[in-house]
Amino acid sequence: MTQEMVLGWAEQGVLVTLLISGPLLITALIIGLAVSIFQATTQIQEQTLAFIPKIAGVLIALIVFGPWMLTQLLTFAESIFSNLYQFVG
Repeated sequence: MTQEMVLGWAEQGVLVTLLISGPLLITALIIGLAVSIFQATTQIQEQTLAFIPKIAGVLIALIVFGPWMLTQLLTFAESIFSNLYQFVG
């Protein structure tokens, strides 16, 4: 196993991690920004107000993007296990 192979697998692993976590993080960011704007305009300074909309939004995004995320993860795992013979020796 060469250094280029290790770096390639590490790069692909980081890319898959970013792809899988991206939709959930972007959803939480957009909802947090919307709640912050709402709090600024209404002058409600309750810090716990953002938690419930974020949790609900991330849950909905997980339901919507879940099959795609699972497909990406399974494809990466399958490519690792199918090339397992390259890692030994």
